[in-house]
Amino acid sequence: MADAPVDYYEVLQVSANAEPDTIQRVFRLLAQRFHPDNKDTGSDVRFREIHAAYSVLSDPETRARYDISYHQQRNERYRLVSAGAQAENEFEGELIVRLTLLEALYTRRRVDPSTPTLFSTELESLLGRPREHLEFTTWYLLQRKFITRDDQSRLMITADGVDYLERNYKGSLTRRRLEASTEQS
Repeated sequence: MADAPVDYYEVLQVSANAEPDTIQRVFRLLAQRFHPDNKDTGSDVRFREIHAAYSVLSDPETRARYDISYHQQRNERYRLVSAGAQAENEFEGELIVRLTLLEALYTRRRVDPSTPTLFSTELESLLGRPREHLEFTTWYLLQRKFITRDDQSRLMITADGVDYLERNYKGSLTRRRLEASTEQS
């Protein structure tokens, strides 16, 4: 994943259809929050990411070129995953993905309690699934308050998420690991 192109829309937390005014407003908000001079929430690395994303998305010509590759990559990701999709029951597959995502966040919280969060890109790598295929799972878990996002859009498990995982984990042991996880070995 290290050589994967940066998703500037995700960096700015805006839709690919966002208007220029929206991009500018969000940039100003995030730049103020993550500016290195901000003693509470400043982050030099995050500020540089936000500035790079804004530089590309605020210029119409540069954004048009970026959008071409962005949409090609997005379509390619959908095509690759759907070509390798299993014929299993969609509901059972979604449950396995949900529990595996919670398990990754649960493990992160137990192993590193001072930094119990993961970025979506880290979860993509761990689960072997592209972000587009995790959007529904993430949405559901956020709505149920099993996971939450921090100020940098990193995901972390909640106490309700731990309870849900522990209640449902044993029943899923027999249908365990995702095919994509074994392919990464």
